[in-house]
Amino acid sequence: MEITVPDYLFSFNVAASAILLALYFSLIWFGVARLPAGSRERFSTAAILSLALLVWFALAQYIGRQNIYWAPNNPTMPTIQFGILIPLIIGLVLLMRSARIARLIDALPLSWLVGVQVYRILGIMFVVLWWGGFLPWQFALPAGIGDIATGLLAFVVAVMLLRKAAGARKATYAWCLFGIADLILAVTMGSLTTPGRVHLLALDAPNMLISAYPLVMIPTFAVPLSLILHGLCLWKLRRLQSSEPLTQAVGT
Repeated sequence: MEITVPDYLFSFNVAASAILLALYFSLIWFGVARLPAGSRERFSTAAILSLALLVWFALAQYIGRQNIYWAPNNPTMPTIQFGILIPLIIGLVLLMRSARIARLIDALPLSWLVGVQVYRILGIMFVVLWWGGFLPWQFALPAGIGDIATGLLAFVVAVMLLRKAAGARKATYAWCLFGIADLILAVTMGSLTTPGRVHLLALDAPNMLISAYPLVMIPTFAVPLSLILHGLCLWKLRRLQSSEPLTQAVGT
């Protein structure tokens, strides 16, 4: 089965990938610079995380280009969910079991962990593709509008945290839950509109493009990466709350 992939989508993939990697590399290296450790540990931490991110990105690119997730190749059981769940589970388990990463999360300002997800406004591409007739509205509008809202709110909440505004942490919790819910809804609607056992919506115009390269990079790279970052934000909030009683006790 052939589909038309608009030329501008390839240019968007290059630009979005560059923005995403630049933001995450900046988060890693600027965060490591704040790490209370020797220069050797700081450099090795940054190098390992940067290499892991690059390897994951390259692997997602390779698998996407090989059409392994292409819906017509998997008519009964779509495989794209494995591209979402496997890196998500591996990433969260490895990151949250590492004492070195825990120290890095402690060193990173919460506003940075939130603000970096301003890239989610790039979800406007889903709306553009729907407008051009390349994606069904049942998937494109919830995913696109939800991503745009998450990206805009990331900026607002990050500013609240920087200014230490009242209710900033509660806003961060709410933003995290909203961002996670947006991604879950997008994945769910993607499944319901793509050919397979649970294809219940958009039967007349199925969601084929999401499983084709380069758009497949969003569910197999950007989505799990965003979910991992949401998890780290919630982890940071929990660590801040658990350290506050000790800080107050020392101060009294």
